[in-house]
Amino acid sequence: MTSLRGWSRNEWLGFLNGCGVSIGDGFMSVTVVIAGFAARLGAPNWVIGLLPAIAGGGWMLPQLLVAARVRPLAYKLPVYRSAAVVRTAMYVTMVLVTAFLAQQPALCLTLFILAMLVNALASGVSGLPFLEVVSKVVAPENRPRFFGLRNLYGGLLAFAAGLAVRWILASGLAFPYNYALIFGLGTLAFTFGYWVFGRVQEPADTPQPAQGFRGEVRAIPDTLKDPHFRAFLTVRLLLAAATMSEPFYAVYALRELHFPVSTLGVFVMTLTGVAPFSNLGWQRLAEKRGSRRIIRFAALFYGLAPVWAYLVGRLDWPSWTYLGVFVLSSVATQGFNLGFTNHLLNIAPENARARYIGTLNTLVGAALFMPVLGGLLADRSGYATVFILSGLLSLVAWWLCRGLRRDA
Repeated sequence: MTSLRGWSRNEWLGFLNGCGVSIGDGFMSVTVVIAGFAARLGAPNWVIGLLPAIAGGGWMLPQLLVAARVRPLAYKLPVYRSAAVVRTAMYVTMVLVTAFLAQQPALCLTLFILAMLVNALASGVSGLPFLEVVSKVVAPENRPRFFGLRNLYGGLLAFAAGLAVRWILASGLAFPYNYALIFGLGTLAFTFGYWVFGRVQEPADTPQPAQGFRGEVRAIPDTLKDPHFRAFLTVRLLLAAATMSEPFYAVYALRELHFPVSTLGVFVMTLTGVAPFSNLGWQRLAEKRGSRRIIRFAALFYGLAPVWAYLVGRLDWPSWTYLGVFVLSSVATQGFNLGFTNHLLNIAPENARARYIGTLNTLVGAALFMPVLGGLLADRSGYATVFILSGLLSLVAWWLCRGLRRDA
């Protein structure tokens, strides 16, 4: 299961891309490291909630437009490469803003968020071409192993990034240079990941007739007629709404439970250290039971994370038990990473693959701005309200997973 033997050149490049991006995610975890940085600048909760909303929603919202753009193209990789240049430039901007403008918190935070927004939109442009290329160079029967091993080894490397984050934040390096160093290392890792995937040798597609953005929008009702797509979309929307609690796990620990800032590195280590081991289980489940079962179990774990956070704060459990929040969240996230991609590629017809991906991601992208509402609720009613509501939304999604199409 963990063997990399027999892989093609393209599969190896896709694997190395996953390693680079995973390291970058470890250094620049939006819900832990960047949220902690924003909290250090004194950002209100709704702004902290905006950070993952931008990262997730900004990635998904442009994809229907991208689907219209790439549909008639025989090669999708040039679109990915162009977006990668923009993404790298925005990461460099975030490093410079952190290093030189942190003494002006409002200006620093504003420019940082604007750079995040442009980066997220560029990520959205690259996301659909990435999946299109992967669907062409990795056979369907090999995808669970491909994504599982990307996540496994990438998770091990991201754990090392978490160790580095903890060491840097606990060192004598003054603020904001500690965060600038962390973001700089993340930028290097992301740049490597984008560069290596850009070297994939993409086979040509048979170009589909160009319909333009309006044509893609008009096709949404036809896409929604597919009952399997509707069922998947419903689950994804509910789980996207449930993300309202995610950016506040670390902030709650810092502001309410009074954890030291270096604990952010421990949180990253927990998220990334659990990931490789959970991936082994998810990969085996994918190969034996299919993506439907993965998504259902992952939804259950995801709903337990905010409930656990609520209980630790309410029942005054020992501080180390709070790590259970990140264990549950990490296990769920790895399941989603594997289950969502496989399920979408399995239910999407080959001649409408870009439309299915673009429609789903655009519609779900709007729901990913729920953490902003979560921040407003946290300011008005406290973090407990956000945690409980997030758990209930996950529970409903878990129940509706019964309606997903079986693929094994």
